[in-house]
Amino acid sequence: MASEYAQSDQFRGARIHLSNLDGLEIRDCEVSGLKIVDCYGSDVYLGGFFERLVVNDVDVTAYVEAELDNRHPARVLAREAVSPEDHRAAWDAIEMLWDATLDRAGQLPEATLHEQVGGEWSFVETQRHLLFACDAWLGNAVLEEETPYHPLGLPAGGTPAEEAGKLGLTLDATPALEEVLAPRRARMATMRRVVDGLTADELDRVCGRKPADMYPQQEYVVRRCLKVVLKEEAEHHRYAVRDLAALEAGVPERQ
Repeated sequence: MASEYAQSDQFRGARIHLSNLDGLEIRDCEVSGLKIVDCYGSDVYLGGFFERLVVNDVDVTAYVEAELDNRHPARVLAREAVSPEDHRAAWDAIEMLWDATLDRAGQLPEATLHEQVGGEWSFVETQRHLLFACDAWLGNAVLEEETPYHPLGLPAGGTPAEEAGKLGLTLDATPALEEVLAPRRARMATMRRVVDGLTADELDRVCGRKPADMYPQQEYVVRRCLKVVLKEEAEHHRYAVRDLAALEAGVPERQ
């Protein structure tokens, strides 16, 4: 069995030399300043948010971002939303994408929608995460609801179980897709109402709450919170369609 390390700083500043790292997986980690030098391999995959990415002395950051934007235009709308009209346009696009993708997912057996591709979240887990994101950033922070978190919500990877428990989340739940889609669609309808009634003043309003207790104690403005929802929806849709293609082809591990 492979060794697993979590919430550790023992590798900070480490130098790994002349070692076999076949199959090494680094997930949900801070990697600023990471250098991979004079290494070799037949298949290297990188995924995440990198402010600057250099491959063999070539800065490929702008190229990668431009290619992603070309393939997934909704991420541009989400990232660049400024006015109330921008937010409505971004949400229009996101709703259309998910309508089509949920129809597509509905053609697969239920069990397949619980399969993970390359260790990533399953399609059902992705819906659970987006449910939580909207509960936290919209329901709790923006709307200050009395009970904003649905038990089936799934927070970011690495969230301590005790923190999730404080919010009433059941991390080990294994709901069917339709069980998740009921509250998820309700949350999407709430976002629809919010963006439809959005004003410039409301965008600049400071929220009275943060998304959840485990988030930093700082100022949360409505435009920031809504932008997080838009970005989460756009990026996780990108992941979802990527993995759906593998599931449809019967390939549980990305090649």
